[in-house]
Amino acid sequence: MSHRIKVIIPIPVDAAGVAARQAQLPDGLLPPDYEVVFEAVKAGAALGDSFHDALLMDVSVVEAALTAEKEGYSAVCIDTMSDSGINALRSCLNIPVVAPGASSFYMAANLGKKFGIVTMWDEWFPLYDKTLTEYRMWDRLACMRSIKTRPDLSELLAGKEEVVFNKLLEESQKAITEDGADTIILGSTTMHQSHAFLAERLPVPVVNPGQVTFKTCQMMLELGLTHSKKAYPAPEKPNFEVYHQIVKGG
Repeated sequence: MSHRIKVIIPIPVDAAGVAARQAQLPDGLLPPDYEVVFEAVKAGAALGDSFHDALLMDVSVVEAALTAEKEGYSAVCIDTMSDSGINALRSCLNIPVVAPGASSFYMAANLGKKFGIVTMWDEWFPLYDKTLTEYRMWDRLACMRSIKTRPDLSELLAGKEEVVFNKLLEESQKAITEDGADTIILGSTTMHQSHAFLAERLPVPVVNPGQVTFKTCQMMLELGLTHSKKAYPAPEKPNFEVYHQIVKGG
């Protein structure tokens, strides 16, 4: 059965930025009858580096995906480890809404006993604090480490491989040898270009959050599963237009 999946990029980026995100989905990862559409939010956050940006991502991601079910999509994937807007979207939609934070944490918990999150800069740590708390996964965390490098959310890691990849490798090795991590999670879907490099050089599994999200989404669709409406009840008086007004005003 064919499926259409809408992927929401939580930062407003141009066509080149969208293409860079699309590159995390290689040919053959999903069945050929799956159509995956990447769409950036219309307005909102710049870097996800603060509670200010976190709120903007929640609102703009929800606004971008509210019409997905009416548009005929089978599922929504949120392209950020912050899982921005997931709870509100599950309240508003009946189709599966899947995100990298939950998908990666649960996958890592299935692969080992303690995972380390290796990311670009410390400013993203609060995003993981939020999801680790919500999913009650702190006891499975070995560490959070960063390479203290400001991310480029348009070009991602292109052109920076020689420096950035080795920094990520060094911090991942420290997570394993010093912190006891037996699994490494990349701290952002924007870091997907480093996955093969790290996976070839590290002695533990390396979780690529975007790809794990897409495969989780596929599994849910093929098993006929979606989120529980008891856990995520629909609003009695929905007011979706407010989301659109806020984003259009931006």
